[in-house]
Amino acid sequence: MKKLFTILLLLGFVLSVNAQFRDDLNNKVSIREGFLNPETSNNLFGFIDPSKFSMNHQVSMSYSAFAGQGVALGVYTNSLRYDFSENLNFQVDASLVNSPYNTIGEGFSNNINGIYLSRAAVNFKPSENTRISLEFRQLPGGYYNNYYNPYYYLSPSFDRERKFHQLQEAK
Repeated sequence: MKKLFTILLLLGFVLSVNAQFRDDLNNKVSIREGFLNPETSNNLFGFIDPSKFSMNHQVSMSYSAFAGQGVALGVYTNSLRYDFSENLNFQVDASLVNSPYNTIGEGFSNNINGIYLSRAAVNFKPSENTRISLEFRQLPGGYYNNYYNPYYYLSPSFDRERKFHQLQEAK
């Protein structure tokens, strides 16, 4: 059994060895060219184009005092966006929430600390005046801004979308 295992192990090493011609020694493989020139890269059959991908980071730290209580809160959000076409895109916002200090109690920290999928959305704009958005949100309690809230349009989330669309229209 030991002999068979040794033979199979050696055979596995021999089969995984790749040959290289001497002519190929001078040809340097450029990783950078694969990112900047998608035609030369092997990025999932041309499906993922790096020029259509964007990533933004946001860090927020706050302290709130109310009714004799205090809460410190830190939030890191990573926003990813991929444009499949001019009218169709996919967005994901993932947030890491941490309350390093509060006077409410350990239960509050245990409930709010964690990683949240703040937003996952597929946006489709079939015409100039029509926009269809399918979204999933997972937020800690008290952070959800619904459309029926009269202050929804003043929320940072809506404002970020409005500014993003203004930048896209300016291009």
